[in-house]
Amino acid sequence: MIVILKQNPDQEQLNGLLRWLEAQNIEVHPTVGTHQTILGLIGDTSEIDVDLISALDIVDNVKRVQEPYKNANRKFHPDDTVIRVGDLEIGGGTMTVIAGPCSVESEEQIIGIAKAVKKSGGAILRGGAFKPRTSPYAFQGMQIEGIRLLLKAKEATGLPICTEIMDASQLPLFEDVDILQVGARNMQNFSLLKALGKTRKPVLLKRGMACSYQDLLMSAEYILAGGNTDVILCERGIRTFETYTRNTLDLACIPSLKTLSHLPVIIDPSHATGKSALVPSMACAAIAAGADGLIIEVHNDPPHAKCDGPQSITPEAFDKLYRRLDAIHRAAGEEI
Repeated sequence: MIVILKQNPDQEQLNGLLRWLEAQNIEVHPTVGTHQTILGLIGDTSEIDVDLISALDIVDNVKRVQEPYKNANRKFHPDDTVIRVGDLEIGGGTMTVIAGPCSVESEEQIIGIAKAVKKSGGAILRGGAFKPRTSPYAFQGMQIEGIRLLLKAKEATGLPICTEIMDASQLPLFEDVDILQVGARNMQNFSLLKALGKTRKPVLLKRGMACSYQDLLMSAEYILAGGNTDVILCERGIRTFETYTRNTLDLACIPSLKTLSHLPVIIDPSHATGKSALVPSMACAAIAAGADGLIIEVHNDPPHAKCDGPQSITPEAFDKLYRRLDAIHRAAGEEI
């Protein structure tokens, strides 16, 4: 249930309403917007009398929310969430490009790519330290050493870093990581999501390959319910009957998720297509469709990459692509 207050509500009446709701074992999540304040009521609201609350002078409207996700729901939070990472803002009309190799392979590799990404305009460095692989015999990442090298790249360039966490037990190792990535395979690892809800670090949550929008938002709800409000939704392609591409990129998720939720939405064209030649077109389409950003795999030597070389673009290709993305973003902003 949500309670929409009138402008400049009487504070004494508001405090009385809050005390009464708390006495009914209802958790209240206030959202102060530009033009109105909304109280999101979490708990068993079936016995709450809507007419009783509506009759209060400070109340403009009361609505029951049918969707099972409450904190992620735009009805609870009509304004876009803007997530701050250092001096950067993700969401709210910005374009944030996260780029780097699928996996960290050496100090020279990650620092060199980080410098190239920053020079071209990339805002955040990505790189896998712990790698969940389909085959147990495939390269599993440099793990702790990979995080150490990411931090060296951050020190060398000033770029914030984003890397994937696979288990809640790894949290102490990620203390200096700026954005914690939850991969598609772990989107419904609810024990991990609960642990991330207790942190105060931004979480980039990837959609599972066979999951609906509601599934994704319910996973985000686990993190939000724990108190961590900084969740970024990421579309990385879903599994369909098509075999030409690695997955099928669902660009309809951008306006759909933005209608359903206030959380930022970014697109991963690398995992979605699995082919480097398709990445630029899909990246441009995503920005034109209103995505808040992209996460793109960039490798200095794709043919010899230890992980996902076929879907990685070179630093030179990334530089060219970023200029196109910037032009599209500016044009879209002017059109709006």
